[in-house]
Amino acid sequence: MTERACILSCSGPELTAGEAALLADAQPWGMILMGRSCRSRAQVRDLTASICAILGEDVLIFIDQEGGRVRRLRPPEWPDFPAAAVFGDLYRADPALGLEAAWLGHRLIAAELVSMGVRANCSPVVDVRHAGAHDIVGDRAFGSEPEQVSALARAALSGLAAGGVAGVIKHIPGHGRAELDSHEALPVVRASREELSRDASAFAALKDAPMAMTAHVAYAVWDDQACATHSPTVIGGVIRGEIGFNGLLMSDDLGMKALGGPLASRAGRAFAAGCDVALHCSGFVSDPSIVLAEMTEVASASPLLSGAALERARAARKAAGPAEPFDLAAGRAHLDHILSGLARS
Repeated sequence: MTERACILSCSGPELTAGEAALLADAQPWGMILMGRSCRSRAQVRDLTASICAILGEDVLIFIDQEGGRVRRLRPPEWPDFPAAAVFGDLYRADPALGLEAAWLGHRLIAAELVSMGVRANCSPVVDVRHAGAHDIVGDRAFGSEPEQVSALARAALSGLAAGGVAGVIKHIPGHGRAELDSHEALPVVRASREELSRDASAFAALKDAPMAMTAHVAYAVWDDQACATHSPTVIGGVIRGEIGFNGLLMSDDLGMKALGGPLASRAGRAFAAGCDVALHCSGFVSDPSIVLAEMTEVASASPLLSGAALERARAARKAAGPAEPFDLAAGRAHLDHILSGLARS
């Protein structure tokens, strides 16, 4: 099968006729579900089944389910899960307990996702938190020390994998120093090489992750002309070079305002810089006709997967393997017990 190097979305709880036709024609490598497409367990199962009927049973369907603020599956239909900073607080008090809780939380998230046909999660966040930066990362980070962040992110990736879900580390090479929200504008980080390399070390510790998502952030000392997503210097020299990441590299959402120009140009620049796959969510719109038009533009600008990108895509798909046996009720009870102890302390 020929697959196009993009991850697309849909406008609502079911595919429109136009969206179904686009998927059949474009054959995107993956799909991502936004909050507008998640109303109930049964509805999400029906939606993923309809996507698989067009793209094949092994297609990766993604979601953003970090816990805390960033979650597409929300109570009361779905259980609540803590933000990464909660695991960071536990880790500082008791590293072993923090790692156990991070693993449990993500193993339980995986169980929710797999039960509905979602086998890839845009999580964990590996950004290092910095005082004074924009709160777009904030409590989504596991902490302010790279060693703590990478240890907890490793536990999160392991928990997802044990549940049959492939994780995506983000936002490589680091969003934690940004003073602007890249959903709204392009952040330019003016930290030194040494400071940036320390942040990047959290990602280097996870260089064997199956997938990573770029940061729509410019780093003046690395490339003062383009953000990481559009920078051959950052992708080739830092992400593939200094960090040593060799998994599938996807862009962050092409619709974010940090990027300028038409969507087709944004996608083209991402591929030219070294991204394997372009991600587009239409996260700022809900009109089905606009979503379809945007997805069509991105798909048309995306090449067929080939060469190293194809090999990385195949490896990423294999990372969503079978779930290991796990007592979900006991796991949830144990996580709640751990978290209640943190609340009392």
